Amino acid sequence: MPSFYLTTPIYYASGEPHLGHAYTTILGDVLARYRRRAGEDVLFLTGTDEHGQKIQEAAAEQGMTPTALCDLMAGRFQAAWRNLAISHDRFIRTTEDEHRAVVSALLERLRDNGLVYEGEYAGWYSVGQERYFTEKEIGPERVDPVAGGPVERIREKNYFFRMSQFQERLLRHVEANPDWIVPAARKNEVLGFLRRPLGDLSISRPRSRIHWGIPLPWDADQVTYVWVDALVNYVTASGAVSPEAPAGERGFDSPLASRWPADLHLIGKDILTNHAVYWPTLLMGAGLPLPRKILAHGWWVVEETKMSKSLGNVVDPLELRSSFGTDALRWYLMREMPTGQDASYTPDRFLVRYEELSNILGNLAHRVVSMVGRYRAGTTPGGPADGLRAETERAVDAYREGFERYRLHEGLAAAMELARRANGFVEEREPWLLARDPGRAAELDETLASLVRVLVTLACLFEPVAPGKALELAGRVGMERVPLLDEAVCMNVAGLAVSQGAPIFPRAGSPGGPPGGTDGEIAA
Repeated sequence: MPSFYLTTPIYYASGEPHLGHAYTTILGDVLARYRRRAGEDVLFLTGTDEHGQKIQEAAAEQGMTPTALCDLMAGRFQAAWRNLAISHDRFIRTTEDEHRAVVSALLERLRDNGLVYEGEYAGWYSVGQERYFTEKEIGPERVDPVAGGPVERIREKNYFFRMSQFQERLLRHVEANPDWIVPAARKNEVLGFLRRPLGDLSISRPRSRIHWGIPLPWDADQVTYVWVDALVNYVTASGAVSPEAPAGERGFDSPLASRWPADLHLIGKDILTNHAVYWPTLLMGAGLPLPRKILAHGWWVVEETKMSKSLGNVVDPLELRSSFGTDALRWYLMREMPTGQDASYTPDRFLVRYEELSNILGNLAHRVVSMVGRYRAGTTPGGPADGLRAETERAVDAYREGFERYRLHEGLAAAMELARRANGFVEEREPWLLARDPGRAAELDETLASLVRVLVTLACLFEPVAPGKALELAGRVGMERVPLLDEAVCMNVAGLAVSQGAPIFPRAGSPGGPPGGTDGEIAA
C-alpha cells in the first residue's frame, strides 16, 4: 500500500488556537483524508512546540510552571482539533521523553560529524519569534520584521552548526527540483536567500538566560535552540532516529520501520526560511534525506494585517464553528484562500461561502431526495443513469488535478460547480412535468437516477473538507458510508432508499439555521 507522511508545524504553546492555526491544520486534514480515500497509508502529524523563552516567560507571568502551562495549552489544542474534525494520527509534544532523546541523538551526530563548534554570537533577538534578525531586517526602527515586536541586542556564547558548508548543495537541490517548494513565489524567495552568503546557525542558548529547553548532551549549561528542537519533531514522529543505538549507528532502523522522509511539510510563509534552509541543512549534516515537498501557504489577514495573537487581531475558530458548524468553517477556509496566497477574513465573505453550501449543495440534496420520495416512493429507480455523466467526469478530473497540484480551492470549486450544474439539470429536465406524463416514465427514472448518482459523487468529493455533512448526504441517499471516489463514479444506484430530513445546511437566518444572511442569489 502506498504511504504518505504529512506534517503541520507544531504550534507554540503560549497562546490559544486561532484561525491561522485552524487553517493549516484543516488544510493538512483535508489532504490526509483525500490521500486515505485514494487508498494510501497516511501518517498525519501535528502537535505543540513547548520549549523556549516565550513559554518560560508566559508561565512566569501566569504564576505557573512551564510544564503546567504546556499541559494546559496542549489540551486546548487537542480539544480544538477534536471539535474541528481533525483526523491526525499523531499529536507530538516536544516535552516528550522520546522527542528529547531524538534531539540529543541528532545533535550528537552533527557533533560527531565535525559540524558543531563553540563561538560567540552578537545580534538582535526577538523573543516573540525566538530568533535573531540582521541589522538590515530590523531596519532603523529596530523592530521584529515579522510581527513588529521589540528586539534586543544580545551577546552570548553559543554552539554553532556549520550550515554554510551546505549552502551550495542546498542551492543545487532547489534549482534541480523546481516543485520542491510550492508555490513558485516561495521557491524564488529561498533561491534569493541562498544566493547570498549563508552564515552558520546558532543551535544553543545559555541556560543562564533560557532554562526551559533540552540541554545539549555535551554541555549542560546550554539548551537547544527552540527552532532546532521543534524541527526535529518531524523525524521523531517518523521513527527514523533510534536514540538508543550507538552514536555512529543512529539512523534508519529499517526502511519499513521509518516513515521518513516526510512527503509534505505544510507551513506558513513566515517560517519558510526555517523549513527550507535551516531544516534541510541540518538533515544533510545528519545524513538524513530531505522532505519531498514543502508547501508554504499564505496568511489570514484582518484589514491587511496578518492574524497573530501578538497583534491581538485573532479570530476564534471555535466561535465560528458554534454558529455555523464544523464543516461550514472547514469549507470556508479551504474554499476562500487560494492555496499559497493570502486571504482576508471578513464575516460577509464567510456568509457568502456558507450560502454557497446551503443554496447550491444543500438545495440540490433536498430537491433530489424530495423528488425521489414523491415520484418513486423513496426508492431510486433502475435503468440508465447517464445524465450529467460527462459533467461528472470533468468535475472529478478537475478535482483530482487541483488536489494533486495542491490547489485545493480549484478542486473544491470543481466539486461545487458540479452541484451547480446538477441544479441546472433539474431545471432543464423539469421532473415535475415528466411525472405528469406516464409516457415519459423512463425519462423521469433516468433523470432521478442520474441526480442520485451525482449526489453520491458529491458526497465523495466533499468528504475530505466536510466529513460530517458528506456522511449525512450519503445517508440521505441510502448509503451507510461515503464510498471511494472510484466506486461512486461507476456505481449502480438502483434501489437505494432515500430518506428526507432537516436541511443539511440550513439557510442563514432561517429558524434553526445559523445567524445572518446576505442578499446573494438563492438557487431555485
